[in-house]
Amino acid sequence: ILNETCDILEEAVNRYYDVISKTLTRSGSTSVHRHKYWKKDLMFQAYLDTLDIELMAPCEDLPYLHMDEHYELRINSPDVPNSGLLTSQTIWGILRGLETFAQLLTIDEDGVVLKVNSTSIMDFPRYSHRGLLLDTSRHFYPVPAILLLLDGMEANKLNVFHWHIVDDNSFPYQSEVFPELSEKGAYNPRNQIYTREDMRQVIEYARIRGIRVLVEFDTPGHTESWGLGIPELLTPCYSGTKPDGTYGPIDPINENTYTILEKLFKEVVDLFPEQYIHLGGDEVSFECWESNPDIEVYMNEHNITSDFKKLEQIYIQRIVNTISKLNGSSVVWQEVFDNGVQLPKETVVHIWTGDMETELSSITAEGHNAILSTCWYLDHLKSGGDWTEFYVCNPDDFSGSEEQHRLVLGVVRPACGVSLWTPRTCRPECGPGLVLQQKFSGLTTMT
Repeated sequence: ILNETCDILEEAVNRYYDVISKTLTRSGSTSVHRHKYWKKDLMFQAYLDTLDIELMAPCEDLPYLHMDEHYELRINSPDVPNSGLLTSQTIWGILRGLETFAQLLTIDEDGVVLKVNSTSIMDFPRYSHRGLLLDTSRHFYPVPAILLLLDGMEANKLNVFHWHIVDDNSFPYQSEVFPELSEKGAYNPRNQIYTREDMRQVIEYARIRGIRVLVEFDTPGHTESWGLGIPELLTPCYSGTKPDGTYGPIDPINENTYTILEKLFKEVVDLFPEQYIHLGGDEVSFECWESNPDIEVYMNEHNITSDFKKLEQIYIQRIVNTISKLNGSSVVWQEVFDNGVQLPKETVVHIWTGDMETELSSITAEGHNAILSTCWYLDHLKSGGDWTEFYVCNPDDFSGSEEQHRLVLGVVRPACGVSLWTPRTCRPECGPGLVLQQKFSGLTTMT
């Protein structure tokens, strides 16, 4: 380490030393015979004993949207003969460069030496937001499994862990403000929850790998498990003039709803250092709202009779404003934008379904940043060959100005995520999609 250093860099050096060492099939010294063999090989130039790392500016503590991940890696180039040098202005670039260096190494036949070609690389990602979504509500994943996923993300230079932490099925997030949410809403309140210590462990593990943790609390739909702990949060559904005993989306006309959510989101914003929180907003069924006489009265009083999209607008706008008041920023699913909710310009719109070209064009025309997931659902894979279809999908394939195209932040691959309904484990789902990361963080210059 030639210049600046910090905990992230020192941990990364130790981590990659272990990664590289474990690629060797056995320990020991290279035989005299192998030394003589190499020296006769016209490709052999020198032994590389050290990779110098030069971080040219002080470390940043937390990864963030639009962080600089540019780096340069030179191995036995004219300016660094018989040696290696990794340079970057940021710790995030150093992390990506270390990953590249580790992947350039190949094992020699005797299994005790690693080889690397003379190389000059200048690299930076095509997109600033390169994510993977994991749904831990439909299928609970213990923390070690999540950490393993983060290891895979680091190896593929993914930089956003989209944690779809709660949904209809279960509420594993353990809240200190409202402990009843996980006590009643988790699959098992003893061993299928995420404590504050669990979540801090995931956040820290991701941080030192340059990965943001974007947590999602999807509302007003996808909230059945919320109602198990706090029933008054949800809308009572009616059959005729009487409640039928079922509940629908969050109750948007109950002022106590917003009091509860503000307290909950304050806790979330304080726990997760990420600037953005994903507020969901997709797949809201209006049937229960339509059946509820109190909602009918409210809508008549506010001159929005029968226009339930406008009722959703009122709810979403209040929640987005709540996040802004807490000094956070919001990500929402595309239905929120499609339904005409007036969103702050800094709100990011996440596309997951429908005509992606039309959605990208419309969203960016309004000045919003966009994230695309439509064509990368890993659970949609049917065979060993159809993963190649992911390569065909291009987030830049839409009509719009250069400025609109610059508003496309990147991509998120739902892995074992929002549309995975079978009890499969995550590991086989994640492999093919991670391989595709080279499309979005490919080398700019390599000689």
